[in-house]
Amino acid sequence: MVQVVAAGDLEFIDLETKFGLARTFDNSVFPEWQGGLPAITEVEQKALDRVRNQFLYIVKFGALEEIVKMVVLSPLLDLAGFYEPPFRLRTEQSVELLTEDDGRLVRGRIDVLVFNELLWALVIESKRSDYGVSAALPQGLFYMFCSPKSQQPAYGLVTTGMDFVFVKLLRDDQPRYALSRMYTLINPGNDLYDVLRVLKRLGHEIVQSPIDG
Repeated sequence: MVQVVAAGDLEFIDLETKFGLARTFDNSVFPEWQGGLPAITEVEQKALDRVRNQFLYIVKFGALEEIVKMVVLSPLLDLAGFYEPPFRLRTEQSVELLTEDDGRLVRGRIDVLVFNELLWALVIESKRSDYGVSAALPQGLFYMFCSPKSQQPAYGLVTTGMDFVFVKLLRDDQPRYALSRMYTLINPGNDLYDVLRVLKRLGHEIVQSPIDG
């Protein structure tokens, strides 16, 4: 009998031993968050200030995962242009993968999937605010690993609404992933400005990527 494992129960060691994923600290692997970021307008800055203030108010009472999506993710995706062509969105996208070594079936649901034709553009995993983003990273990486276009880089965003980390996954002969720095609303100012700039940069990279492969 096949043993079914929830994607949310995966640990980093599972990614290494079962899927051959290893983290790289080579900055050249994930340049998309580091430079060449588009500017954002004053109107967008004011909108993001409002999002930050609303979330920081709501989090005082405990922000559930659905609230994170509604208050933070929805306006970010809107401002980044992911509600417009050529992108499409799905929520609770089911994925599963059978591990080769022990025949376990890993199964889960992607919180938010942004895609362009058959290319998975951005996998977003959200958690309630009292979780750390590191707890959601193995789950998010597993979903990215399931992307049908293995020759294309896969991008992800893991967030608690308070903290944000971008992920890039390469699935070549040596599957590896790289992380951005952590953006957090604890910092002075508003890190959502940079989160939006990275989202816009990724959107541009995805549109330029070939669908085949």
